[in-house]
Amino acid sequence: MPQGSLLTCCSGNSFLALGMLGFPSCADNQDSRVLPVAISKIPERSSSSYSSFAIKEDVNYLTRRVASIQDSSGVKSVSVLLPDWEVLLIVLPESTSLLTTSLSGNGFLCLYPNNETSPARFSGFLPSTNQTTFKCGLPKRNRRRLPFLSPILIRSAEKGSLVLSRPSEPMLRWTSLAYESFSTENDVVVFAKGLNHRQGVSLPPKELACVFIDETSNNTVRTAVTTSIQEVFRCQHPDLTSFGYGREGNGLNKRIKLSLEIHQQGKSSFTMPSVAYYTPWRKLETKRPKSLLCASTMVFDVAKVLREWVMYHSKIGVEKFVIYDNDSDDDLMRVIKELTQEGYNIETVFWIWPKTQEAGFSHATLYAKDSCTWMMYLDVDEFVFAPSWVNSLQPPADDPMLKSLLPKTHQPWSNPRPIGQVLIRCNEFGPSNQTTHPLEGVTQGYTCRRKEDNRHKSIVLLDAVDRSLLNAIHHFKLKETYRTKPVSLQVAVVNHYKYQAWSEFKVKFRRRVSAYVVDWTRGLNPSSKDRAPGLGFEAVEPAGWERKFCEVRDDRLKLLTRRWFGKQTLAGSGMAWRI
Repeated sequence: MPQGSLLTCCSGNSFLALGMLGFPSCADNQDSRVLPVAISKIPERSSSSYSSFAIKEDVNYLTRRVASIQDSSGVKSVSVLLPDWEVLLIVLPESTSLLTTSLSGNGFLCLYPNNETSPARFSGFLPSTNQTTFKCGLPKRNRRRLPFLSPILIRSAEKGSLVLSRPSEPMLRWTSLAYESFSTENDVVVFAKGLNHRQGVSLPPKELACVFIDETSNNTVRTAVTTSIQEVFRCQHPDLTSFGYGREGNGLNKRIKLSLEIHQQGKSSFTMPSVAYYTPWRKLETKRPKSLLCASTMVFDVAKVLREWVMYHSKIGVEKFVIYDNDSDDDLMRVIKELTQEGYNIETVFWIWPKTQEAGFSHATLYAKDSCTWMMYLDVDEFVFAPSWVNSLQPPADDPMLKSLLPKTHQPWSNPRPIGQVLIRCNEFGPSNQTTHPLEGVTQGYTCRRKEDNRHKSIVLLDAVDRSLLNAIHHFKLKETYRTKPVSLQVAVVNHYKYQAWSEFKVKFRRRVSAYVVDWTRGLNPSSKDRAPGLGFEAVEPAGWERKFCEVRDDRLKLLTRRWFGKQTLAGSGMAWRI
């Protein structure tokens, strides 16, 4: 098994360019600056949701230099209002030296303009710029004060000794924000929320432009957008000589803000608020080893199930795991560290942005392209299984198992068109009379499923993915020179442990990670296959939940994994991921 690695800060091509741009290195772990948004008069509403509040952008805000919005006391930061009244704070580089307190624990508070406070939790470091982030809640009384004003980050010991001496700026809104970027050799990819609201309906690239702003000189460069799909926008690199760089991007330390400008016919042009920065592409000095088959997933608080998922899929042929951490607050990083020390090849990308699964998977195709040939996109409650393995005492050393699903060749000039994606259908398992999380793992506890399969997951050749990076339900649009191959349930199937014990399943009401899947608490699209059949819009356990979705008894994977991973110790028998 390849030697493991644990990546928790900079991503991909960002390593060499961060310092040049005035951002800290991976060892420094900090940075960012953002510009304010003017809020128009907003009507009162009783719901806790703010998604339809009117917001008025200052169209010139990206072209002027911005003073800090906080007092000299406290840690200077930028605030973004997220769903569920969470506030994201991104620390400005000049305040890094103030983060002397341990980032974990209860060392920080958010101080609001009315002098209310809420605990601030360290979250992680943004992938492209390594900026330090915290999260805190917006106190209830502040939710009725419009506009929503930014807090400052203070140390807990300073509570009562600091007050805001002048008004704060309004918080940026997550509903309209350029939030991340990734530079390839040939172009720049911008991730932005709030432009393409509906699946399949996108703004034409000709109505958009990428805007690059030198925050020191206010010098601005615009380049053409070439693709606009979902939350992903591709555009040309700027002429770096306009910012005082040499043509290869060498020279000065700069922080270049990156956003999108919208110019629709008959409407005023405006520039999106942004917390994204531009990083010129740099070829890695040391080329990373390239794995044939990797797996990528986006997770939240899955520490208790990750070990089972990684150990099983490593056994059947996955060489490397690329895990997008969606701001977990459990022991996830401890579990990943332990797995890495045991030799599993795992990289983590901190991805704090809510409801951005499609964008995260698009990011993964770029991030992992230098180190992975094929990528399997799978959730941690999904396990690939082939019926032909059912009698295997152990995976044979000369049998590639999962890799046997991949084509022998994938040259784009093959005739007929080569396979660029393999689709595997899903069987959905029910609670199987479980009332709590099964201690020996999901493969052991959930053994009863629905009769009909539903949806599919994919293994994708990264070189075959279309430039738009369009994806939906874990499969991608391919370049025209490639084709997709579905496999039958007799060849391979995904055991999707979807309807688990109620204590586990109810979390789905709170966290739907897809940008284009309606939260289950909202009465929209009630016939969607994403919803649980017969379930309402509230997280209330239905009568007899533990017996639902049980039409076929299927314990094939349970028996297989017990043979492969069952262990006998002095304390008794158990599964390897529990011992």
